[in-house]
Amino acid sequence: MATTTPVRTVPDLSFLLAHTSHVLTTRMTAALAEIGLTPREFCVLTHAEAGDLTQIELAGLVDLDKTTMVVTVDELEAAGYALRALSPADRRARLVTLTDAGRKVMAAGREIVDRVHGEVIDSLPPATRTAFVDALEVLATGILASPVDCERPVRRARQPAR
Repeated sequence: MATTTPVRTVPDLSFLLAHTSHVLTTRMTAALAEIGLTPREFCVLTHAEAGDLTQIELAGLVDLDKTTMVVTVDELEAAGYALRALSPADRRARLVTLTDAGRKVMAAGREIVDRVHGEVIDSLPPATRTAFVDALEVLATGILASPVDCERPVRRARQPAR
């Protein structure tokens, strides 16, 4: 028995945004691997650059749970990119600061991230580039700025280990 797919009258934004986000993330992961960083590590380095932020504050800024944040800072510390120190304001908290090597790798990462984003934007027809970015910014700061409360928690997709 043959079935037909109903004609959609509204574009499937969920698929389009999820698919393009996933593919952009894989491109970014591959590009940052050139310097031995993951997107998550780069994000933490970028936010830690300001200094005087605790692991918990950084976790909130980069949207990581406490355990993942600790593991990420462990990795950055082992690579020589970050240091943890007791907070003078709260001895239970740890401040995360960048080392000179961390600042250098973050600067290299920023060039890579800008290159990947530029490649994506440049793949669009010139007349649509500004409108596309403007529309995404309107969504990201407007109706899609924050998750809504719902009965069932929505989890972010996990990437399979390779």
